[in-house]
Amino acid sequence: MSERLLVMLRERRSDAGLTQGELADRVGVSRKTINTVENGVFVPSTLLALKLAAALDCAVEALFALPQDE
Repeated sequence: MSERLLVMLRERRSDAGLTQGELADRVGVSRKTINTVENGVFVPSTLLALKLAAALDCAVEALFALPQDE
């Protein structure tokens, strides 16, 4: 079974009125890193997830979650 991470980063970033580049600057990564996280290609480290949550003023769980078993 392959586990997927549910990523709500794009919605939170958009709601905050930030571009990928602006969020990237705030957390010290490239715009491409933000893009790959938003698209589920790259799973962020704990440190990056915490920085993203702080930059968007929300809990990490508001950005990332495990899918519920059905």
